[in-house]
Amino acid sequence: MGEKIVLGFGNNIDYEIRWNSSIVEKLIRDFRIHAAELNIDNNSIGTERELLINILGFLKDSIGGERFISNPKVIENFSGYFSKKVTVGGTSIRAAIAMAKLGCCSALHLVTLNDDVRRLLPKTCSWICSNKKETSYPHLIVQFHMGLRVDANDIHLESKRPNRIIYPYDIDNEIVLIDPGVTEMAKDAQVFLVSGFNSMHDEALLEDRVKQVRGILKALPDDTVVFFEDACYHIQKFSDILRSYLLDDIDIYSLNEDELGNYCGRTVVLTDPEDIGSALKELRKKIPCGILVVHTHCWALAYGEKAADYRDALLGGVTMATTRFRFGDDFTSENYIETGRLPLEEEGEKFSCGIKGILGNMVCSVPSFKVSERDVTTIGLGDAFVGGFLPALVK
Repeated sequence: MGEKIVLGFGNNIDYEIRWNSSIVEKLIRDFRIHAAELNIDNNSIGTERELLINILGFLKDSIGGERFISNPKVIENFSGYFSKKVTVGGTSIRAAIAMAKLGCCSALHLVTLNDDVRRLLPKTCSWICSNKKETSYPHLIVQFHMGLRVDANDIHLESKRPNRIIYPYDIDNEIVLIDPGVTEMAKDAQVFLVSGFNSMHDEALLEDRVKQVRGILKALPDDTVVFFEDACYHIQKFSDILRSYLLDDIDIYSLNEDELGNYCGRTVVLTDPEDIGSALKELRKKIPCGILVVHTHCWALAYGEKAADYRDALLGGVTMATTRFRFGDDFTSENYIETGRLPLEEEGEKFSCGIKGILGNMVCSVPSFKVSERDVTTIGLGDAFVGGFLPALVK
């Protein structure tokens, strides 16, 4: 097919609800939820009450994450309380949409196909779908802005920064059927994205899928850059299994600040070069990959030999993610160019200088842009970062 950028493996439909504190406060009173119950530890949510407790737990800590919904009616019922927007999700498809805004074509491997996916796919993208049936398993997306307040019963919360939470019940992404046609589709690929698999729950099935992926990667041209985007796994040990099969074939391993903190077993301080330098050294012991990429709301960096070679890719990723942060799904190429002219965040600049002083030529760090908008988008920023990063890897 001749595609230079091939993106796998999963995709889905998202229900992006619009937060309304008055509705949330009414639900807190109706469900008789109290502050002592708030937590983020439930990994199998089966009721609307459990869902709201989990959402409030994330809001309390002002962090993002992903948790599994065991009953799909919970997603339909809870989203029904709010106004919502139907979008497409998954790193591969959101990255493809971001790249298409700048005229960059790619090829996609899909696991879900329906009218919404067809409507929202970039017309310039080629694709194959492993699922021959029409399916739709919406993911519930909850976004909150900085300074958002919730006051009900004995619960008094105010978010310290914008973030998002993802709640899926998704059979297609639990089994991740792989179409063998992706090998032919990728025969001329210069860049190949591996993402998805974090919603799988069956260990034997996961091993089967990653063996298939390993075969696909082995068949790629020798100079193809394999880029792996990490995620929040429903079963954390599945991340270890996946890496045990694929790490030798991965050139760039990418993750966000929450995932970095999970690997280190602590909250990392994004403005502290000493702390991040220590975290990166810990991370390399667990993930001995050629280049590690970490993208955050403050900065993005590459860590490894010849890190400076990835400055343009990092800048493209940060610019794309910030553009989506400012304008959401409907941003334009003009918005992207405008974002690239914004002043840089002072904290990010200071950090980038500091981390260079600690790790030298092993690191290249790019600060984020200073943003004035408050009604921002927090879903898909990592996906947009990938969409801005990958084109710079094409020769």
